[in-house]
Amino acid sequence: MAIAAESAPDEQDASTRSLEKLLESSKTESSKRNFLAGKSGLLIGLGLGILIGVGVVGSRIFSNPSTATSETTGSVTAEEATAPQQSVTLASTELAQVNRSFDTTGTVAAYDLLPILPRTSGLQIQQVLVDEGDSVGTGQVMAVLDRAVLDSQLNEAQAQLQSALARVRQQEATLEQEKARQAEAQTQLRRYESLLNEGVVSREEFDSRTTSARTTQEQVRVAEANVNSAQSEVRSQNARIQQLQTQLEQTLVKAPANGLVAERMARVGDVSSSSQALFSIIRDRQLELQVKVPETQLSQVQIGAPVVITSDADARIQLQGRVSEIAPLVDEETREATVSISLPASDLLRPGMFLRASLVTSVSQGLTIPADAVLPQSDGSATVFRVVAGDSVEAITVELGELLDSGDPKTSRIEILNGLNLGDQVVVQGASYLNDGDRITLSGI
Repeated sequence: MAIAAESAPDEQDASTRSLEKLLESSKTESSKRNFLAGKSGLLIGLGLGILIGVGVVGSRIFSNPSTATSETTGSVTAEEATAPQQSVTLASTELAQVNRSFDTTGTVAAYDLLPILPRTSGLQIQQVLVDEGDSVGTGQVMAVLDRAVLDSQLNEAQAQLQSALARVRQQEATLEQEKARQAEAQTQLRRYESLLNEGVVSREEFDSRTTSARTTQEQVRVAEANVNSAQSEVRSQNARIQQLQTQLEQTLVKAPANGLVAERMARVGDVSSSSQALFSIIRDRQLELQVKVPETQLSQVQIGAPVVITSDADARIQLQGRVSEIAPLVDEETREATVSISLPASDLLRPGMFLRASLVTSVSQGLTIPADAVLPQSDGSATVFRVVAGDSVEAITVELGELLDSGDPKTSRIEILNGLNLGDQVVVQGASYLNDGDRITLSGI
């Protein structure tokens, strides 16, 4: 709502209510410029005023006595109408949701920092494919190790496998021959057994055939053992080949999860070690803010509570986080506990950054006014101009609460703990030009 305020003296219009020194200086300069200042000025002014007043009134009486009073009244109204006016705006106190909070600071850290170690040792690093700050996906190749030695061993193992397979075929052929001789010996033994019963052959000849049959049976068992031995060698070579193929696969250092490369320790030419990390990645790019909270305030912090994140170094950082974890232990020396705050994904955030956190402890209804309506005073207090009797303003000292920062100073509001009531109207724009008791009128009236 636009209104007009009656103009204050010149020395008050040239200063703001919040700066007393400028106000005193303005009053001094205004006094110097006033040619009617002091006793002599007052006498001169009164004398001139009397002479001019007598002359004007006399001339009007003599010229038109009947209109003297109305013309004099009209002259005063014209002066009032031409007085300078200051346009201001009003706003009413309103109830709004107010977050109770306390401020602290902390350091950005990775929620889950994964070290990436090589799965095989003793191989030279041949290629490094990612750098710090790069995003990686699950299974993405980050570095390549030299595989020349493993390739040579694999070729040798494959050649030995072919040799073992050839021996298996040879032993299997020998087994078939021994089985054929055994079958023939068994046939001869049965025939000689019949001849022995008929008395055609002697016991010595039968015993000789029995010995031959037993010999061929033993030779079959030996041949079978040779076949099994050759097959075992084939299985051993297959296992060796699989092992070398696995080692060759391990020469590709891959990301175990989606994330952001935080550190790169790998350098081309270094020799890999299964105990030395080549990279570290931030899993899923997820960061958290770790803050220290005194034990006296720890009971106010709740898991899931919202947190406003800001930075003194980068005004662009205006983020909303949430309390994700409260450490179960309190430091014996500092009497503080670590509280972890989950952070949203943002390209502005880096591990190690120092940020501010405003932890919300409770939410309630509070009386609020536009922040621009508050005039800070030199003594640390705060003043607002409240509209009274419809056409006047009075200066009210108020007690401030939480700032409801919308990101735009023109729309931000501030909580009033004491000094105003719901529905009170206060001056917003132009408040610094008013004095206690100044009269105002609605524009257009």
